[in-house]
Amino acid sequence: MKSVLVLQHTEAEFLGLIEDHLESRNIGFRYVRPFANRGWVPPKAEDQDALILLGAGPWGTLSEPVLPSLKRELKLTRQFLESGRPVIGFGAGAQILALAAGGGVEVNDLCFRVGSARRATDSALNGFLPDSFPEIVYMRDRPVPPPSATVLAENADGHAAIFQIGANSLGFHGHPGIKSAMIEDCVMEFEDSPDNVAEGLAALRAVQPECAAALSQIMIGVVQITGLMRPSHDEISQAAS
Repeated sequence: MKSVLVLQHTEAEFLGLIEDHLESRNIGFRYVRPFANRGWVPPKAEDQDALILLGAGPWGTLSEPVLPSLKRELKLTRQFLESGRPVIGFGAGAQILALAAGGGVEVNDLCFRVGSARRATDSALNGFLPDSFPEIVYMRDRPVPPPSATVLAENADGHAAIFQIGANSLGFHGHPGIKSAMIEDCVMEFEDSPDNVAEGLAALRAVQPECAAALSQIMIGVVQITGLMRPSHDEISQAAS
């Protein structure tokens, strides 16, 4: 059974609809919450097969307020990348992935946007990425993938909606498994929130079925790209002995 470490940055934002997709494939996951544990982040990437970096609500990685655990998370993310283990980032998590891989971040005000993105290449996510799909963004700042990254999808603004780092790591500008209740909880958790929350929530509820349908295809490609259903080297060795 593969094991995924999930770094959660706010009480409100979690894997959402993605949890069911991991559980149905017998992929285990464990949440670590730096915000509830004095900023503690695992110092080494030793026992986990993959890393997922969630969004961070109003926290930024370049503009204030900066995510308090950012430096420790960058160090851990680099360890995963250097060891060849997959990293998946959503929102602020994609910013951390971009930074760790040699890319950057652009300053952007906290925003809540319900838009759409289009596939940039037919082979994106091994061909399982839908031609178009909803993109739900609740985030401060914006990831800038490194030149070596492959852009798999673009949004209406021409920015990378999904990008791939190396053979098995992925950054998502939005959160493909988001639920409207997560946004509501985030607004209640923090004083800082965008001005268009009510309109955004109405738009999100309207496209929630499309999000779920697109996620079913996206997760097939994500699991294939990351290798989360392939046996690890240790599992192969144990089976052979």
